[in-house]
Amino acid sequence: MFRRMRTTVRLDDELLRETKRFAAEHGRTVTSLVEDGLREILSRRAGPAAAGPIRLHTVAGSGLRAGVDLDDSVALLEHMDEDG
Repeated sequence: MFRRMRTTVRLDDELLRETKRFAAEHGRTVTSLVEDGLREILSRRAGPAAAGPIRLHTVAGSGLRAGVDLDDSVALLEHMDEDG
């Protein structure tokens, strides 16, 4: 069972109005929204590694086309348009 503590939080008036409106529209309490927001921010501390490894999918190819300069974005776009 979770133990809850009371605390005072000072919020900007407009932010509080928006929060109350959002809570009412979604059948939530302001407390639950504040808790979710704090959990979200605190979970970011762990960084992306906490989500587990990311698996990248690769595709086979035949390499670069002759004459394509990867540093020339205009030329790259022209080559892509030709293949379109």
